[in-house]
Amino acid sequence: MASVTREIERKYEAPADTPAAGTPGRDGPPAADDTALLDALTRTDGVDRVREQDTEELDAVYHDTDDGRLAATRTTLRRRTGGHDAGWHLKLPVTTADDARDELHAPLADTVPADLARLLRSRTRGAPLGPVLRLRTTRRRHTLHAADGTTLAEVAADTVRAERLDGAPGGLAGRATAWREIEIELTEAAPADLLDRAEEHLTDAGIRRSHDRSKFARALADTGPPPETGPGPDPAPAPGTAGAEVLAHVARWHRALVALDTDVRRDLPDSVHQLRVAIRRLRGAFRTYRKVLDRAVTEPIGDELKWLASQLAPARDGEVLTARLHHLLDTTDPALVLGPASARLQLWSTARAAEARDRVHAALDSPRHLALLTALARLATDPPLREAAHRPARKVLPAALARDHRRLATRIDHALALPPGADRDHALHRARKAAKRARYATEAARPALGKPAKRYRKRVKTVQRLLGAHQDSVVTRDALRQLGLQAHGAGESAFTWGLLYGTETARADAAERDLPEAWEAVRAQGPPGAGG
Repeated sequence: MASVTREIERKYEAPADTPAAGTPGRDGPPAADDTALLDALTRTDGVDRVREQDTEELDAVYHDTDDGRLAATRTTLRRRTGGHDAGWHLKLPVTTADDARDELHAPLADTVPADLARLLRSRTRGAPLGPVLRLRTTRRRHTLHAADGTTLAEVAADTVRAERLDGAPGGLAGRATAWREIEIELTEAAPADLLDRAEEHLTDAGIRRSHDRSKFARALADTGPPPETGPGPDPAPAPGTAGAEVLAHVARWHRALVALDTDVRRDLPDSVHQLRVAIRRLRGAFRTYRKVLDRAVTEPIGDELKWLASQLAPARDGEVLTARLHHLLDTTDPALVLGPASARLQLWSTARAAEARDRVHAALDSPRHLALLTALARLATDPPLREAAHRPARKVLPAALARDHRRLATRIDHALALPPGADRDHALHRARKAAKRARYATEAARPALGKPAKRYRKRVKTVQRLLGAHQDSVVTRDALRQLGLQAHGAGESAFTWGLLYGTETARADAAERDLPEAWEAVRAQGPPGAGG
């Protein structure tokens, strides 16, 4: 399996008037004088000294699909020789940190390592990967150190020569470019704001932040995109229209789904939960905004999203349930925890987690999932817009939100009218689903509808939270009953499980008591655009 490092770095353009330290060679520009760079870094608060390291000659061949699917998702895959880390490198953007990327390393081999190719499946969607670009870099390395000698950052002053390879589409093979750039990558010991501190001095020295996130992206841009062939897609809906707002929302969560597919394959914390969130938001948009997007196209995709969510559900629900049960045990008076309760819970949860994880990975590797990704990509490039998509968002979206609001009202009123018991629990769970749909739909409309949408979303979220607390209690009580039966059957005391069952019952009752007031706040405001 590939090793992983989290890199936090920024790229800078060498100043145009940097004096050369040599003469131009046939492969590109001369090496630059690093004096201005090193002086700026030395003046940075917290940096005591800059040490010169070695010079490396790097040769990297970048791989992508013929239509640039990795580049489109800010992903780079290269096979690099030379330097201290020769091998295959896969760089993935980190959505929570603008300057960060996860870099995965695999040993040098002739073809793309299978584990890296699998991580890229949501991006390539089955299209073959091949060499498209060669970058040769002369790298002069420096390190920044604190007063106590701690290494704070690595600095690379690069002279880069790039060339499109024979596999490049659109007749671009052989096109070349060259430039100089600077990379500053923080170590784990560096303060989080060191790049901001350094940037002030770099700017004064004429060294500006690069507009390109990677060498690969710059080389592609400098050597030119392939020529357009044939008619393009229909014009995008005008800004401010219902279609523009809904498509922006769908695009955001489509991108998230693609990225989170990779995160789930890497077993990153909370990734299954976040992938389910992306699925829910996409499904919700398709159902709520059916006057904007053609249901004949979106409903089959929504059905497949529902299937994918069902494959993820045991894993995520198991994570939530296990965490909740452990919290219950950890916060219970030790004198009331009788028998090997913690050990039983660990055995119970471990077995369930392994089975659920296998189910998730089987789903992501399936042809059905690949077809879903392809359908979503097709929708993004050729959206099935209806007539209402070209009307003003402020005229179209409120009616869709009003329909979701009425559905939520019907379900909550029905649930609250039932006596306590299984039927009421089920009705409250259905109301929770309606609350999620109303909340997610409002998120899509918020840019167009402003503060009323923000207030409505916040109040619906409170209702959803109470309904969620109730449903979590229903699921937790069922698990506690199972654990109690298992303990009893093994000759252990079931007292603790019964005690926790009572605690969960009280929590559910409290959520139900608070629900009418929270719902009344939503009802009083009404959905945005309906007089709010």
